Amino acid sequence: MKPVTVALAVLLAGSLPALARDPAHVDKAPPAAPYKAVSSLVKLPDFLPGMGQLFVDPATLPAGPFLAYDHKGKLVSTIYMLPIKDLKPDKGFENLASPGGKVDHVQVYYNAGHPGVEEPHVHVVLWHVSKADEARVAK
Repeated sequence: MKPVTVALAVLLAGSLPALARDPAHVDKAPPAAPYKAVSSLVKLPDFLPGMGQLFVDPATLPAGPFLAYDHKGKLVSTIYMLPIKDLKPDKGFENLASPGGKVDHVQVYYNAGHPGVEEPHVHVVLWHVSKADEARVAK
């Protein structure tokens, strides 16, 4: 893992308890406004294997948070998509909230780009379910 990715994961993991929010308003899909289904905003399927059904407040693009739900409409993760070009010493990402509340674990990985966030970016996934329960969005 690259040093910037490790540093970002450590920073987020250390501040997660302070960032938690009341999950009551986002625990089931669809979440209330201003969130919209990502599939209604860009050309993507309604459910993305490995991520789930995504919702985002369009005003927060490209970073998010994106709320990810399983096939039963239960929130499984909160995802941030941080542009690589913005990961530099003079730019920070403060107040990254976890609208779904408690975070079980964090995953960080590179993405070369996709509809909606075309430029290379890092996915920071705040999982609200256990590692074993990630399979709920695998297919």
